[in-house]
Amino acid sequence: MAKARRVGAVLPSMQTHGSTPCPCPSFRLRELASMYFTMVAVFLVILVVALKGSAPRSTYFPYKVPLDPQGLLELSWNVSYPEQAVYFQILIREFKFGLLFGMSDRGEFENADLAMLWTDGNSSYFGDAWSDAEGQLHMDSQQDYQLLGAQKAPEGFYLVFRRAFSTCDPKDYLIEDGTVHLIYGILERPVHSLHAINISTLYRGLQRVQLLKPNITIPELPSDVKTMEITTPSIVIPSQETTYWCYIAELPDSFPKHHIIMYEPVITAGNEALVHHMEIFQCSAEFDSIPHYSGLCDSKMKPERLNYCRHVLAAWAMGAQAFYYPKEAGLAFGGPGSSRYLRLEIHYHNPLIFKGRRDSSGIRLYYTASLRPHDAGIMELGLVYTPVMAVPPGETSFILTGYCTDKCTQKALPTDGIRIFASQLHTHLAGRKVVTVLSRDGREQQVVNADRHYSPHFQEIRMLKELVAVFPGDELITTCTYNTEDRSKVTVGGFGIMEEMCVNYVHYYPQTQLELCKSAVDPGYLHRYFNLVNRFNDEEVCMCPQVSVPQQFSSIPWNTFNRDVLKSLYSFAPISVHCNKSSAVRFPGEWEKQPLPSITKTLKEPQPHCPPTPGPHPAVPVVKLCLGGGKGFQRS
Repeated sequence: MAKARRVGAVLPSMQTHGSTPCPCPSFRLRELASMYFTMVAVFLVILVVALKGSAPRSTYFPYKVPLDPQGLLELSWNVSYPEQAVYFQILIREFKFGLLFGMSDRGEFENADLAMLWTDGNSSYFGDAWSDAEGQLHMDSQQDYQLLGAQKAPEGFYLVFRRAFSTCDPKDYLIEDGTVHLIYGILERPVHSLHAINISTLYRGLQRVQLLKPNITIPELPSDVKTMEITTPSIVIPSQETTYWCYIAELPDSFPKHHIIMYEPVITAGNEALVHHMEIFQCSAEFDSIPHYSGLCDSKMKPERLNYCRHVLAAWAMGAQAFYYPKEAGLAFGGPGSSRYLRLEIHYHNPLIFKGRRDSSGIRLYYTASLRPHDAGIMELGLVYTPVMAVPPGETSFILTGYCTDKCTQKALPTDGIRIFASQLHTHLAGRKVVTVLSRDGREQQVVNADRHYSPHFQEIRMLKELVAVFPGDELITTCTYNTEDRSKVTVGGFGIMEEMCVNYVHYYPQTQLELCKSAVDPGYLHRYFNLVNRFNDEEVCMCPQVSVPQQFSSIPWNTFNRDVLKSLYSFAPISVHCNKSSAVRFPGEWEKQPLPSITKTLKEPQPHCPPTPGPHPAVPVVKLCLGGGKGFQRS
């Protein structure tokens, strides 16, 4: 096995009785040299292991997600923080002639980091590859995907390999905290070289996951724990690519206060690849009743009161496991001042337009009447939902920042502070990166949560690797990066899907009265910006009192000067701080025209850890390869 995995080792395939040698294909010297130096041949290994075997034990790979909507490919993985590496296992239910698997910045097949398994009809090969800006595949001169095993089982073919978080290879993807865009492709015919593969013709797609799961201790559940399933009532998933389905559930009458201490997904068998993410919201207690509803979230028939069901109780996304609250806290629901009505929202992703598929998926809540020492709370950080924060069209990386100021935490937090244990980042469609940093006395202390490959299509509550302590006088600074290259009009802040948000919902304990700690640029300074634009541009921006801020932004000619001045405005202008209680009333104090926090020391960017440099390659390349007559991998 060790020899077969060694870089440069090319093994002949096993021949059947009476087979005749195949004619040697004509390879270019350069291509053969590259293959020899960089390819790992595993055909013999796979044949030997595939003769017998069963599925690897699932305990080795606790995280699992379907890669494709048909369920042909299933990814499982585990994380080793001591080794700084991820262990992958892919189950290929119907193996044909090869597999492409990898990672890229946002799920593109160009400039991607890839692990390749392919056959030329005689022998099969595994290797580390990359794609260029045109999508052409190349073998990597530094082999960083380490093959660990290949095994045939009744349910399909298993491929197991390892990859370090960081390889310091410029062609490789840096695996870090946050969202990872995985890509896959299935080869349906043999190929004699990677250059012969046309990516655009493959059955291919992408899947988003959080690869680096936190290594935390799971608390034991109490003996009196009960469960409650909030699921859809056997609906038919619409035959369209994207659906958001809303369903109203109701708690029993006089339901007393309980603590939610855990929740997990309930997925209808066969729909694992269609249920993309789910959330449970509690409705506002100001309404005595909420109309029962089961239907499209964007339907004109949806009751208007459902828009007041916004308090998040649970959130799950594909690839996530069960969510556990720390043993010191639970999320309160039920009892006085708590609405009996819950809204389940499910995002179905049905790119193959399956018809007639029934679904009863949802979330199972684990709750207890034995209340824990602390109620958990949820606090909104970031930017206020207001059009004064805007992103010009055609921007590749436009930054907006929201502040929870020292003045607000000094006023609202207890002396002993709070402990943040989980976080859910949120933007709309233009969001590309979200980071929240804790600052104390003008010095950045630590990252609360960061997603440098953020996708608005993959939002989940993520447990933090460690508790983050926030004390009175601390600052929480949330920065969002947006891309509006495909837009011709300005994007303003707001609730609409084509408007933007910048939010971090932090989950913490003990619960305080502070529910929202956010900011926006001072409106008076934005008015000065519109005045300045008028003075320096031929086209006049209307600033009549009856003209809204979005209309004023829309009339701006977005030249370089106007863009740069807006960026500058957001980086120095005073802010309006929203330091709000759950009643939406601000804490007493002066919150307008507040100075931006002064940061005197920033955190250093983490430096990738580079593994030891691989040993030298063989000195002499093989010019000709003649691989004997097997058929490579056969379909199961």
